[in-house]
Amino acid sequence: MTTSKMPQRMAVQAAPLTVLLPADVTAPALARHEVRKAMLGFGLCEGQLDDVLLAASELVTNAFEHGERPERMELEYTGSRLTLRVYDVGRRLPELRAPSPAKARSRGLVLVQALSEDWGFEVCDGGKYVWAVFRIPDVS
Repeated sequence: MTTSKMPQRMAVQAAPLTVLLPADVTAPALARHEVRKAMLGFGLCEGQLDDVLLAASELVTNAFEHGERPERMELEYTGSRLTLRVYDVGRRLPELRAPSPAKARSRGLVLVQALSEDWGFEVCDGGKYVWAVFRIPDVS
């Protein structure tokens, strides 16, 4: 009987990551890049990234379109739970709206809700956080 000597990737708890976002249209791409790099660094595999990457892009884009502008993104990973937060300086609170088939846009929070285990917002000094929580199943 033989056993595999292939290394096993194990996800580990990691220190929270904060990414300062530029005040231009490159912010969603930067957010996706940093989230991908961090998640791979946490020991997660490619198949576990897609939902979180799409949600990161949507949250940052929504902060541009409906907040003032995204200022920073935070990512925290503990065991099988990943929390993504985007801070913007706007006072307008997020609204989950039913998408219209006639419009190509306005699906951001609907996507975040569908992809995440939970989502919401928190008003704080000078703005708000919009957050989403994901369960990352163990693939080992």
